[in-house]
Amino acid sequence: MTGVVNPLQVSRFLRVYDDVAAQNGIKLSIGFDFHEYISITRALPTKRPTYPSFRPDRSPIKLGEGYWMIGVDKNNEVALVEAARLYDLAHTNFAEHLQSLKAFYGDPTIHAHPQDRCTCTAPSAKMISGKVAYHGDFWLRRDFRGQGMPKMMAAILRGVSFAMWAPDFICGLAARWTLDKGVLAQYGHTHYETGGSMLQLVEEDIVDDDLLVWLTGEELRSLVGRAP
Repeated sequence: MTGVVNPLQVSRFLRVYDDVAAQNGIKLSIGFDFHEYISITRALPTKRPTYPSFRPDRSPIKLGEGYWMIGVDKNNEVALVEAARLYDLAHTNFAEHLQSLKAFYGDPTIHAHPQDRCTCTAPSAKMISGKVAYHGDFWLRRDFRGQGMPKMMAAILRGVSFAMWAPDFICGLAARWTLDKGVLAQYGHTHYETGGSMLQLVEEDIVDDDLLVWLTGEELRSLVGRAP
């Protein structure tokens, strides 16, 4: 993606959604140490285990190539978490990255189980390449649901990812129920396709059939640029 990031415009965009969080009684912060992130998420009783994509014991993330966000309530208890990382797919594409299992493991030959597999049939996944910001591990505590928080969570990650990386694409994988229950629309995803990731990770006890969701870099720039 070409063009210079306007830090003032990004700050205005982020301020809008940081204010939304504050109005709902949530204080946001961003971290870069994924060992710390895993220690936080493992203590959340209702959250599913974090996928190996964001676990440094399975998929190391270099400083500057990933971050996570946490929101705490007035009692300093965790109300939300989410994470993002940058993939360099200059010589490949997201479909191949998934199917090779490199989206989940730094070295699949070491960490993947012989029966692990991932199939991606979403047509657009083959066009997602270059600098790709991958978002995932969204979790929102039950008492904060139904208040429009998913839109805020997605917007903050998009703004920070744009500021840090100005990616060619920003993408993620979403469970089918998010589409059926209208949650996907709350996150404001511009595009989605079925067949994003038909996944089995044996030792992680993961079996999924997720949608591919994404925005182009230019759509991301336009989104951030519409801030007041």
